[in-house]
Amino acid sequence: MATGQEPVTPPDGEQRTADAAFPTDPAAPSRPEAADQAAELDELRDRWRRALADLDNLRKRHAKELERVRGQERARTAAAWLPVLDNLERALAHADADPSAVLKGIETVRDQAVEVLRGLGYPRHEETGVPFDPTRHEVVGVVDDPGAEPNTVAQVVSPGYGADGNQLRPAFVMVSKRQE
Repeated sequence: MATGQEPVTPPDGEQRTADAAFPTDPAAPSRPEAADQAAELDELRDRWRRALADLDNLRKRHAKELERVRGQERARTAAAWLPVLDNLERALAHADADPSAVLKGIETVRDQAVEVLRGLGYPRHEETGVPFDPTRHEVVGVVDDPGAEPNTVAQVVSPGYGADGNQLRPAFVMVSKRQE
């Protein structure tokens, strides 16, 4: 060697090479336990890759299913409104007829639209004289009504649609104020 030292040999006369002490190819281990561990590691890696592929396939399948269900629900909702649209067309066709008949037809169409919303899970609520509930009402004004209890709904400007926890729109209301 260039340093002037002689190579050190291991005791008991065993000669080790660098390749035997530090194998570079994990597929060619020097001991049977290492071979078992390498095979187990390969098996785990394969299972991990398969699990990732299964998860990706599940995600894609779920996204397609969700889009299909959304499309069906949109079609079901639109189909529920078709009779309302048909009746509005009929009302417009008879607009030159007796005004009271047209008014009755429009009221019938409105009632039909309210029924469609109820069927979709959004019943109409327009009660007066009930205590103000911020989860169901939105105040658009305050009135001085001596005959009403304070903080109760005195007048409904626009009805609300929906039920507990599933509200499409709160009712727009006028609330009675406290008497002073």
